[in-house]
Amino acid sequence: MKLRTHYVFSLGLLSLLDSLLLSDVLEVIIISGIISVTANNVIDYLGHEIRGKYISRTPRTHTLPRSIGWGLLTSLPIVLASYFLFYSPTELILIIILDGVMVGPSHMLLDVFTERGIYHKVNGRWRRIALAHFSYDNPIVNGLAILLGVIMLFAAIQLHSYHYYYHYYHYYNSYS
Repeated sequence: MKLRTHYVFSLGLLSLLDSLLLSDVLEVIIISGIISVTANNVIDYLGHEIRGKYISRTPRTHTLPRSIGWGLLTSLPIVLASYFLFYSPTELILIIILDGVMVGPSHMLLDVFTERGIYHKVNGRWRRIALAHFSYDNPIVNGLAILLGVIMLFAAIQLHSYHYYYHYYHYYNSYS
């Protein structure tokens, strides 16, 4: 998939996950956006190499366990900055770590639908696995993944506004 597709899909997925745990929707979108952009850039930059005229994926980042590790590694500076510079609470630190764990598998979920898929080890050798063989720049598939990411982002915002309205309404009605 294209890199912008990874950005939007991961942003939507992480925002939806974070909206279940955090109450500030702006904080949710900012944290999810930063982690989505940095981790997807690292996974794609380090996980592609030029072989002749073609760019191909490598098992350096395009395996499920390694993508989790790269996601955690890219979220580590954000954890340190939020803890030491902004004195963030422990819950926020744990949510940032959770986002780092989730961004790698979300990248692999999209890449498993492309022509070459992702890597897994079979009998000590790297093998590729692909669930579908779409081109990485197929506009329909990229558009559907972006649309799904936007739907998840809107669901996260709606979930937040529902909880805010529900608690606000019942708080002031119970004391009337």
